[in-house]
Amino acid sequence: MTTSTTSSNKILIPDRLFFRIGDVAELIGVKPYVLRYWESEFSMINPQKSPSGQRVYRRSDVEMVLMIKHLLYEERYSIEGARKRIKELRKEGEWKLFKEEALDPEFQIPEEPQTQNVPEVPPAQDAHKAVQLLKSVLELKKLAETPLDKLFHF
Repeated sequence: MTTSTTSSNKILIPDRLFFRIGDVAELIGVKPYVLRYWESEFSMINPQKSPSGQRVYRRSDVEMVLMIKHLLYEERYSIEGARKRIKELRKEGEWKLFKEEALDPEFQIPEEPQTQNVPEVPPAQDAHKAVQLLKSVLELKKLAETPLDKLFHF
């Protein structure tokens, strides 16, 4: 990924629906452990987890992380102060204004796009585990349907 600011110091968020933690860290300019810490301190950052356990950030999560970084690093709020300020901005309707000022509008996409639940194709190892699990479940089902006298030889 390349630098994430324009000549007007606006942040360019790539036109994608989902981002990995490393992508977000590079885009925002912080280390991944900082993002994980912020997740524990700010309930409004709530990335989903992929089947492999990796954090998957939505665009709205990236925007929130940008706001948090701005409040902590630029405006010098404490963690608690930043939480309160975000609630105020949302309540007063200034959240949208922040996004318009801080984010490049040519990369804006609708807030919280409606996505279909498309299953992620698991890596080969996960697919193998899934097949093994399915076989085990089918064996258990067959075993459960077997009469007790055949199982225990009464």
